[in-house]
Amino acid sequence: MTVANYIKQCLSVEEYSFSLYELQSVIDKSEASIKSELSRLIEKKVIVNLRKGFYLIIPPRYSRQGQVPIQLYIEKLFKHLNRNYYLGFYSAAKFHGASHQQTQRDYLMTETPKLNDIKKNTFDIRFLTTSKWSNKNILDRKSDAGIFKISSPALTAVDLIHHQSKLGGMNRMLAILGEIAEEITQNDIAELLTWYPNKSTLQRFGFLLEEVNADQELSNQIKKYLKKSRYFPVLLSPKTGQKPGAVDNFWKVAINIKLESDL
Repeated sequence: MTVANYIKQCLSVEEYSFSLYELQSVIDKSEASIKSELSRLIEKKVIVNLRKGFYLIIPPRYSRQGQVPIQLYIEKLFKHLNRNYYLGFYSAAKFHGASHQQTQRDYLMTETPKLNDIKKNTFDIRFLTTSKWSNKNILDRKSDAGIFKISSPALTAVDLIHHQSKLGGMNRMLAILGEIAEEITQNDIAELLTWYPNKSTLQRFGFLLEEVNADQELSNQIKKYLKKSRYFPVLLSPKTGQKPGAVDNFWKVAINIKLESDL
């Protein structure tokens, strides 16, 4: 069997990626010979070497873009890396109804240690990491290539708020929250409150849910949770050297920026 034949087999069953290890298990040739075939196919733009030992197939219908949608290969990539992941941030927001999020970059949450971002050809993948991994608030979604993992609407919202300074600022988060608020359910928030470790982010989340006029029951759930323990004033948009001071709202959120939705 040749590498080209193997690629045809993959496409016939909606597989858009493979590893060097997979090829070596089905093709009875030397590693040098297989790599030589791979190099020729990369030159012809039939495949892309996304990470060391991991390749993406670019079928004819995606040849103009030069890439395939991330949901078609992300599960397989992370099995190859043996790491937990979910599609998150702006990428998840698009799936949850944030229609104006047309960014070409894909965003993924992984567990520590951090993976290097991928910026190659038309591929632009950013990895953010957490040391507090939980399998809660992670949904299975189906693509043509099978299941992939994505953050729930509530987890998408708190991730964006928590990492706001790396991702374009609070007003961009406000715009997205306004778009995905209808997708957030009471069950989604109830599950989040069983494990989410960043209380200051929950304070900002509750405050912003009220700002975008989301269902009041959602912010009420967070209020009940916060009432059970002490929580302290926080800046809506964290700034080095700036402190919140006295705050006169339930959430103890000091509004230190002018709130204007980026929509």
